[in-house]
Amino acid sequence: MSIATTTASEKTGARTEDAVELITNARDRIDALDDRIIGLIQERMAVSAVIQESRISSGGRRVNLSREMEILAHYRDALGKPGTSLAMTMLELCRGKI
Repeated sequence: MSIATTTASEKTGARTEDAVELITNARDRIDALDDRIIGLIQERMAVSAVIQESRISSGGRRVNLSREMEILAHYRDALGKPGTSLAMTMLELCRGKI
């Protein structure tokens, strides 16, 4: 085994060169997906800010709890119980703590 493979093997936990390559490529894909997810959340935060600003300037409240409950249910239905936690985190990012 070469030094580079040993390092890659240690980094991935894989024991064969084929597995090292597969894991490395899959991790690259995950990193790219994470970058897209972060970008989408940032875009969602910007859209949410526009909604909050409009709601507040029209005399409404910053947060619409019934809408947030819809979002929580949507994430829970799609992803199970962990989806609720994910949605709560996303909502907190988009509107701040209540």
